[in-house]
Amino acid sequence: MRRETKGIIAMVITAFCWSLGGLFIKLVDWNSITIAGARSFIAAVFILATMRKPKFTFSVNQIVAAVAYSFTMLLFVYANKHTTSANAILLQYGAPVYVMLLSGIVLKERPLPEQVGALVAILAGMGLFFSDSLKAGHLVGDITAVVAGITFAMHILFMRRQKEGSPLESLFLGHTLTAIIALFISIFLPAPVMNAKSIAAVFGLGILQIGLAGLAFSYAIVRISAIQGSLIAIIEPALNPVWVFLVMGEVPSGRAIVGGLIIVAAVVLSSVLSVSRAARVTQLARAAHKEAVV
Repeated sequence: MRRETKGIIAMVITAFCWSLGGLFIKLVDWNSITIAGARSFIAAVFILATMRKPKFTFSVNQIVAAVAYSFTMLLFVYANKHTTSANAILLQYGAPVYVMLLSGIVLKERPLPEQVGALVAILAGMGLFFSDSLKAGHLVGDITAVVAGITFAMHILFMRRQKEGSPLESLFLGHTLTAIIALFISIFLPAPVMNAKSIAAVFGLGILQIGLAGLAFSYAIVRISAIQGSLIAIIEPALNPVWVFLVMGEVPSGRAIVGGLIIVAAVVLSSVLSVSRAARVTQLARAAHKEAVV
């Protein structure tokens, strides 16, 4: 299996795990800051247990990726509590817009034509979501989700800049920072209600939704471009509201469903075209090499 294909599969697994976040967060009747702190504490322990030989260089790339990730998690949990799960996740995924705008400067990675086309479709889908959320009175939550998209883009870019190293350490540092900040703030908040459902959901967030996803993401981002990774990750919005609907009955609006379908279709088509393009380039290179040898 080609290196890029492995990266795409790992990114799909990442998106699947991430998509469980909306459901698990809705199942926990705690303050959003407490949820973020508990989730990150569990995830940090899980990731540390999987790292054989951690390499903490505390380089600019490692630190920026960690801090951006910490902000993303705190902002997303807040947004999830102040708007619908579908709106929170899709508006956060304005990240590909920012990644595409900055990737040429930060990484020297230029977008492919199909990726630009996907970006246009994603903007259209997000527009449908945003128009609905304004009517529903979710403006504060939606704005928070947009800001989370900006910090998420910074995380992806600086994780990709560690493609010659091990980006997993940035995730550990990001979770550790989030846990310290959030759990400290939680001291001044009402004590969380401890019951079996909340505790199980928090462990699901820490181990499955964030911990396992982090391992898959760290594997993927060194094998595919930042633009491709951010686009593939948008498979998550197709699944996030589905889990919430099946378990809790939270139904997205008609416009939200259409917007989600547009976004997912654009990502799938872009990924297929990118893989096909890479395969053709490889075949042409092999053919040229054979002719040169002959």
